[in-house]
Amino acid sequence: MSEKKTNRLKTVGLVVIITFLGKVLGLVRDMLLGHHFATGRESTAFLTASQIPRNFFDAVFASAISSSFIPIFNEILEKQGKDEAFKLTRSFFTLMGLLTLALSGIGIAFAPQLTTLFAEGFDAETASLCTRLLCILFPTVFFKGIAFSIVGVLQSLGEFNVPAALSIVSNGIIIIYYLFFCDRFGIYGLAVAFLIGWAMQALMQIPSLHRFGFRYAPSLWHPGIRSIFALMLPVMVSTWIQPINQAVSTRFGSYLFEGAGVSAINYANSIFTVVAGILVLSITNVIFPEMSRLSTLNKIQELQELVRSSLRNVLFLLLPMTVGMMLLATPLIQLLYEHGVWDDFSTRITSRALIFLSVGMIGYGVQNVLVRVFYAEKNGKAPLITGIVSILLNLVLCIVLSPVLDVGGLALASALSTTVSALLLLLFMIKRNKGMFDLAFWGALARMVCCTAIMGVIVAVVKAVCISLLPETVIGRCVLLAVCAVAGIVSYFGAALLFRLEELSLVRGIIARFVGK
Repeated sequence: MSEKKTNRLKTVGLVVIITFLGKVLGLVRDMLLGHHFATGRESTAFLTASQIPRNFFDAVFASAISSSFIPIFNEILEKQGKDEAFKLTRSFFTLMGLLTLALSGIGIAFAPQLTTLFAEGFDAETASLCTRLLCILFPTVFFKGIAFSIVGVLQSLGEFNVPAALSIVSNGIIIIYYLFFCDRFGIYGLAVAFLIGWAMQALMQIPSLHRFGFRYAPSLWHPGIRSIFALMLPVMVSTWIQPINQAVSTRFGSYLFEGAGVSAINYANSIFTVVAGILVLSITNVIFPEMSRLSTLNKIQELQELVRSSLRNVLFLLLPMTVGMMLLATPLIQLLYEHGVWDDFSTRITSRALIFLSVGMIGYGVQNVLVRVFYAEKNGKAPLITGIVSILLNLVLCIVLSPVLDVGGLALASALSTTVSALLLLLFMIKRNKGMFDLAFWGALARMVCCTAIMGVIVAVVKAVCISLLPETVIGRCVLLAVCAVAGIVSYFGAALLFRLEELSLVRGIIARFVGK
């Protein structure tokens, strides 16, 4: 294994650990939300109000930062040096701040209309609460814009640890609020805590930026801004998949179970993001600046090797997690959320959503890797096409499946549309790079599927035995999940060892980082 690949695996390993801590705190945050508010009116209104500004930010600005700014920044950094790249950064920060402030003001002014647009099925009281919370939460768009912009610069300069740790700080602030202030200030105080958390995500990165020599000064224009906007439009549509699909799910979910469908989808999506997001985002956040650099330098063979190895690592980790999540969704929901005001009804609808959402885990991983390849090459056509197809497919599937499977139908619609998008991106990639995915790649994938099948059978048997022997208590559920997890890990990695899968090196790198070796 090359030294460069070894260093990359070590970086991924450390980022995985930091991201894992942040995601665990995020899960604790959501557990406390479920403990205090379950799937009732307040949680439904809050989750919807927090989702609306996030969707607008993801649809409009996330593409400008992650998919348009970073490639142009890296190109200028490689060809013209850090000083010129920082000039572009000052202009981009200024424009991003002004645009996100404007969007925040518009969102507050039209909060009632946005609530109706996203959640028409809410009753009057829930809609009114959602509107008031939305006015508090919309300024998060400004802080997200600043935070994500700094993340793009730091990752391009090789700093991954501080960006990975952002959620640890913000989630920590919110958890402190739940523990000490929630009973006094309620759901409105929670919205303020979320706002403070996002502000801290922006502020805590400034010292790292200063260490690289960056100093901010207002600047409205740089020639690179034109290139960013030229790349941004097709990229923007392709990044609409997740926010628009979430918005569609929220709108349909507002008609289910007196609005509780919204909460169920959000709680399930939080767990899905913890499991899939830790690994996928840790890998893609590390490789994307490297992809942009290799594309700028026209090192095609190295770029193709990076894509192949990244996809294999993602598939190696997500295949068993998909099966495990589907098998253990109900006991996992029971253990995490079934306390406080949370009841069996909330468990049923949330676990149903999680099972069907897990169907799309592989597609989620593949899509996140491949779409970054196209962005790194400054090619937005393929993501644009797949984005439009995915959005339309999700809408049709929600209409067809929600009357039959309720929240499960909404989750399945999202999973299938994401998977179709990933398959289309894969076809575009194969068409453009005919020799990119060789027999070794497909052979490794086939062996991963065999390992996953072996693991699935073993975990299903172990689960059935545990259910018959263990009581339905917190301790019983802990033991069930622990025994099934151990059985799954041992059987999968044991099979991977027998099949000689080289992706085991990624796991060894993560473990080595975890134990400090």
